[in-house]
Parts: sequence; structure tokens; C-alpha cells
Amino acid sequence: MFHALANPTRRAVLERLVRGETTVSDLTAQFHVSQPAISQHLAALRRAGLVSDRHRGRHVYYRAEAAGLAPLLDWVDRYQTFWGERADRLRALLKEMDDGPDRGSAQH
Repeated sequence: MFHALANPTRRAVLERLVRGETTVSDLTAQFHVSQPAISQHLAALRRAGLVSDRHRGRHVYYRAEAAGLAPLLDWVDRYQTFWGERADRLRALLKEMDDGPDRGSAQH
């Protein structure tokens, strides 16, 4: 999933699909990229579980799959906790330094 999202065009395609489903032709026109390139981007997003498709006649409609972002959200959540703890420690250290014995002395 991270590899799929590393590409800026794929991220833009996914952002477009979050707003609603669409076809390859619509994406091709919107992104000014060749149809085969859009198809390759969609295939990568589909393999990552970020996009699904449905067939209606000759048309294939693509849409974003929110559930595909679960691993990313888990990863962000894990590091949010990690950085949150460190920020709390840094805040406490800075407060301790501000409240220390040299507070108020003129050291310019």
C-alpha cells in the first residue's frame, strides 16, 4: 500500500476517486495521462486494496475503498503515540529548564 501511495499520480487518482466513482476515460481526460498509464495506476491501487471496480455493460467504474487505508491508519496511529510520548517528555524537560535555578538571571 505504501508503494502504491508513493506515486503522486496514484495519490491524485485516489483523491479523485474518494469524491465518487468514475471511469478510466474520465480519469484519462482529467489527468491528461494516457489510458494505459491510468490503467496501470488503477491496477496498482487495486492490488493495494485501495480501489475496487464494478462493471456495467462496457464500462468499468472505479471507486476508492476506505477499508484499504486501515494499515496506513494503524501505522500512523502507532507513530502518533510514539511521537506524542516524546513531545510530552520534551515539554516537561523544557518546563524544568525554564523553572530551573538560573531562571531570571541575565545571561545575554
